[in-house]
Amino acid sequence: MTNILEIRNLHATVHGKEILKGVDLVLPAGEIHAIMGPNGSGKSTLSYVLAGRDGYEVTAGEILYKGQDLAVMEADERARAGIFLAFQYPVEIPGVANSVFLKAAVNAGRKARGEPELDAMDFLKKSKALLKTLDMDEKFLNRPVNVGFSGGEKKRNEIFHMAMIEPSLAILDETDSGLDIDALKVVSAGVNALRNENRSMLVITHYQRLLEHIVPDRIHVLAGGRIVSSGGKELALELEQNGYAGLTGDKSAA
Repeated sequence: MTNILEIRNLHATVHGKEILKGVDLVLPAGEIHAIMGPNGSGKSTLSYVLAGRDGYEVTAGEILYKGQDLAVMEADERARAGIFLAFQYPVEIPGVANSVFLKAAVNAGRKARGEPELDAMDFLKKSKALLKTLDMDEKFLNRPVNVGFSGGEKKRNEIFHMAMIEPSLAILDETDSGLDIDALKVVSAGVNALRNENRSMLVITHYQRLLEHIVPDRIHVLAGGRIVSSGGKELALELEQNGYAGLTGDKSAA
């Protein structure tokens, strides 16, 4: 089985402070892996390091994406190569229509893959079909990116973007935060619809409830900047009952 992502002894700092302290993780093609862990364990830092965000510096180890060293790729190159990050707090982009932003992103990725770019009609047709599956009104296409969107709408918009862009590696950073149960079901259904043998996903979450809807192939617990435990979906239930104290040695994590 081909591995989409291989992380080996990854150390990383944020503004000079070491957060990741030797992360090892392998994500095969077609699988969804969940990252869980207490606050401050490095979950979001890992997502930003993978996406290439400024200020997040790899100091040791390596990250291979489809066998290619991510260290030599800028953030925009990673995006065009098929890496997608859904933010915990999606940013607003005033003055830029959702459709304009997304069409540029979609066609940049298609061009990088050697595929023909979508014209306006094909883009609109595909957009409308996907918006319907996410229970989103077509008016969202003409509104500035995330401006005035509710928390749930922002999260749905992230999944809409992911579905349109069709990444090889999707990183979902606490996509469930701020969602009520109905919105969670809609967003989860959108994520599940994108599962296929060529796409892998890394789902970062605090809560087992998301993993009832997006069932991962494997779960990893990140604590103290390292993966301290890995297992099947039963691990999430164990964490829900017992907390992280038994894995981290920190009684306050319970």
